[in-house]
Amino acid sequence: MTFDLTQLNEKIKDKSLFLKTLEAEAAKVVVGQHGMIRRILIGLLSNGHILLEGVPGLAKTLTIKTLAQLIDTSFNRIQFTPDLLPADLLGTLIYNQKNGEFNVKKGPLFGNIILADEINRSPAKVQAALLESMQEKQITIGDNTYKLEEPFLVLATQNPIEQEGTYPLPEAQVDRFMLKLKVDYPTDDEEFEIIKRMAHPEPKFDIKPVIKKADILEARNVVDEIYIDDKIFRYIVSLVMATRDPGKAGLTDLEPLIEYGASPRASINLALAAKANAFINQRGYVTPDDIRAIGMDVLRHRVLVSYEAEAEEVTSEDIVQRIFEVTEVP
Repeated sequence: MTFDLTQLNEKIKDKSLFLKTLEAEAAKVVVGQHGMIRRILIGLLSNGHILLEGVPGLAKTLTIKTLAQLIDTSFNRIQFTPDLLPADLLGTLIYNQKNGEFNVKKGPLFGNIILADEINRSPAKVQAALLESMQEKQITIGDNTYKLEEPFLVLATQNPIEQEGTYPLPEAQVDRFMLKLKVDYPTDDEEFEIIKRMAHPEPKFDIKPVIKKADILEARNVVDEIYIDDKIFRYIVSLVMATRDPGKAGLTDLEPLIEYGASPRASINLALAAKANAFINQRGYVTPDDIRAIGMDVLRHRVLVSYEAEAEEVTSEDIVQRIFEVTEVP
């Protein structure tokens, strides 16, 4: 075990070198937002889609575009609007008059990194068009089904404060996102740097790809080898079960505040994201700190609060925080 772990640590050190380069290059464009960049990398390494929520102007789109430019992959940005149709995402069949046949015109979802900008501005049927591609990594057009090329990552943004002309995401789709990030305002010093860097009619940055798709796929294989002890698995189960049956976990005061707890997909994603976090920290095994580092982002959108919680202004984040405070750490 010691020899294997040593060998794995060496492999991780070798395959994770590109992460520092990637973060350093991204910092030339994006000021601050280190947490957001780190979480996007976790999604990339663990094959998980990400939902980013924050008010306009916090560099959500800029960060995603910058990271996509630094990776030698195809990148498509889809601006969601109320009049968008499923075919605008997936593609459609176009009749060719010359040969009398229907040809497939592939949509923008046929890419590696997809930015779904303001995803909550389109109705449910358009949002549902994403489900097959996000979960099955395939798209069906007519009678044909097309496998999507790896890596395939959907990064969706939404504005939490604007209600007019928006459509809440279906719960089934929200659950497909491995992480939900809350993007916050920059600090004073960061805002000072933002103004100096961006206060130009057309800010220009010399950005070139620093890694290839093969590097990402190789890194994913190494992430998959990272060791998780049974005690860590039990810790994950305890956290998720506490969202479903808080009374059993000694949190009887939370029982009337939770409408629905997290699904088994939350448990799986906690383990996968924790492995990616350990990889970023160049460690061949998962610790409880890895779980705690990404736990809020995995669980905040999977714990549905009751009307009573809303009346008392208790959020899902408050509930998750309580669960982490009470659950015994191995």
